[in-house]
Parts: sequence; C-alpha cells; structure tokens
Amino acid sequence: MDSMYQANYGIYDEYGNMYQDYRQLPFFPFLPGIFPGGNTPGQGGPPIGPPPGQGQQSGPPPTSPPPQFVPQQASQSGSGAQLFAVDPGSIRGCLFRFTYIWLNRFNAFWFYPTYVGRRSVAGYRWTGFNWVYFGIDLDRIQSFTCV
Repeated sequence: MDSMYQANYGIYDEYGNMYQDYRQLPFFPFLPGIFPGGNTPGQGGPPIGPPPGQGQQSGPPPTSPPPQFVPQQASQSGSGAQLFAVDPGSIRGCLFRFTYIWLNRFNAFWFYPTYVGRRSVAGYRWTGFNWVYFGIDLDRIQSFTCV
C-alpha cells in the first residue's frame, strides 16, 4: 500500500530541531565476505538483523494530520530547577495515538509514536505539512499528552 505522504527523513539536533543543511553520506554497496562467517545475504550463515522478538515496532505514518488544537500542558508545581524523566511505561500507552510532546517551553510538537524502548521513543513528527520519521531520548521530553 502506497502512503499518501512521501518519506522525509532528516537529521535532528539535541532539541528536536531538524538541521536545514545536512549532507547525506554516499551509499557504499556491501562487499562479498564482510558478513559474519564470510557469507553474503542469502548464502547461509547467521541471519542479519535483531534476534527474533526483539525487532523494533514500526508502522506507517498516520493518514491524516494531527488535531488542530494544542493541548494545555499540565502545570508544574514548585519552583526552581526540576529533573524530568519520562518513564517508558507511561508513554507506551500513547503508541499509535496522536501525542503532543513538550521538550521545553519553546519546543513542542505533535508526534505519533510507533516504538518505545527503554530510553527512547520513535515514530512520526508533524512538521506542519507532513509526517517525518523521528526518534528522541525519553530524558529530553519534559511532558506529553496523548489524545
């Protein structure tokens, strides 16, 4: 099934902003004999990829834009510096749902998570025009809400 959105991958800085000018490394085809056991794919030898049952969950991007409203961020009690850490179990309930993420006061966006790991989350980020594949460490997320 073809997606109505063209794949648009990018490189992001530590704050989740996409670099406007980045260079893509050239593709180098695999050379024979560089795989484990000296085999190339399809010639026997150990399988390439993660062990069974440990692959990343993934899925296509949403077929529609996110909601047009911005949810209200939960109020933070107390004053002064605070540490924020998102637990993987808490954001796992937002898998395959529109999720609004706040990285800090000035950087927030709609996100559609498709994978939650122990220390990171991946999925699709809304640019305002289309969905782009995106991943971020959980300790970069200040708060989130899913709808």
